[in-house]
Amino acid sequence: MPDQTTPSAAPRTRRRPAYERAVATADRLFYEQGIHAVGVDQVAAEAEISKASLYTHFRTKDDLVVGYLQGRSRSWQEHVAAELPGRAGTPRERILAVFDLLGEWFDEPGYRGCPFINVEAEYGDGHPTHQVTLDHRAWVRELFESLLTEAGDPDPSTSALPLCVLYDGAMASAQADPSRRWAAAARSAAARLTAATD
Repeated sequence: MPDQTTPSAAPRTRRRPAYERAVATADRLFYEQGIHAVGVDQVAAEAEISKASLYTHFRTKDDLVVGYLQGRSRSWQEHVAAELPGRAGTPRERILAVFDLLGEWFDEPGYRGCPFINVEAEYGDGHPTHQVTLDHRAWVRELFESLLTEAGDPDPSTSALPLCVLYDGAMASAQADPSRRWAAAARSAAARLTAATD
């Protein structure tokens, strides 16, 4: 999942360097070290901005964490949208290409699992980040449903669920043992699940 570097929440007509540095620094630190391990003092110091400046853009640490996850979701969605059309011609091939993209991410230095699963493990459903996680998971499910519909699957809503399980399972497995092979195994299983759509 590409790092969030230029969040779209920032106006495109006027740069906000302090905001952008804060978000990029929080993105890196939260993903590398976890949410609880990173305080706003560390984010401000490594972003080379004052705490007052940080709190101008984010009222609380929770707001910063929500911004981090929203940026991760937006970045991955944009990456998938940009990559899929050029990688596969048919809807079924694009379903399988989603797992290829995961495998490439697993091979990147510093892969530490799914940021949404990680934050859920730290906070659970009582935190504002939970809705961001639900929204992102809905996007994943809807992506598979849309591709299955294009492929002619008679029940795309049901068929999308095991694909989501494969998607999540590959990320969870690669967190402990980063390797493209988890995505390859998930891709192989997805190919068998979607064989009827050929």
